[in-house]
Amino acid sequence: MKIEIKDLRFTYPTGLDALRGISLSIEAGEQVAIVGQNGAGKTTLVRHFNGLLQPTLGSVMIGDWDTKKYSVAKLASRVGYVFQNPDEQLFSKDVGAEVKFGPRNLGYSKEKIDGLVTRALALTELSDKTETNPYDLSPTWRKMVALASVIAMDTPIVIFDEPTTGQDAANVARIAHVIAELRREGKTVITITHDIDFCAENFERVIALANGQVLLDGAAADVLGQEEILAQTYVDPPQLTRLGKRLGLKETVRNQEEFLNALS
Repeated sequence: MKIEIKDLRFTYPTGLDALRGISLSIEAGEQVAIVGQNGAGKTTLVRHFNGLLQPTLGSVMIGDWDTKKYSVAKLASRVGYVFQNPDEQLFSKDVGAEVKFGPRNLGYSKEKIDGLVTRALALTELSDKTETNPYDLSPTWRKMVALASVIAMDTPIVIFDEPTTGQDAANVARIAHVIAELRREGKTVITITHDIDFCAENFERVIALANGQVLLDGAAADVLGQEEILAQTYVDPPQLTRLGKRLGLKETVRNQEEFLNALS
């Protein structure tokens, strides 16, 4: 499902101009990482996709829906949103009920709900924790519960807000696996992240924001290779990208495989 953003401007009640004329198209099935320093407008931008914020000027289209004409509840059938802090969205007595809430609220049949919940629990490795209270789990596993609760809604668009913050290496790998599976299913995945290595390894398109405007937008290798421009967002390219540049590699490398191939 395509996302079409035209001249999007947003001003907070305090008078802060958070978005200053952003125009973007995100095609169905794209995997997009949005990077930039704190205050660049990343979260403000994506919260327009599910109606949590409404444009001051301009428009956001989710498929054929103008977000100004649809409620957050309606948009939840098209856009799933995993918050940075899972504690902001978990409220049920056990993991099973938490994951079941979203698809049930969307009015799916019992058979579809059961299938979606089973799939989401398996994908996030939570199948043995269905009767556990989410708040009896570690923050790492609470993050997976939040992921599962959104995945179970089977939305065509899934947004992750800083998915790797506070996560150990094992859970970062689990999250990467979830994203890869969503990609295989043709979902649009949008991630806000400061983890530039995670961005380089898992996303094909990168959008860099600065001061509420798009600074760079393109293929990950192209964007991450522009070190001087990225510096304006206080974002450093991945370590291997920087090392490749210092070694004089002709190609912009993003991960270990690309680095070794370029060396050979």
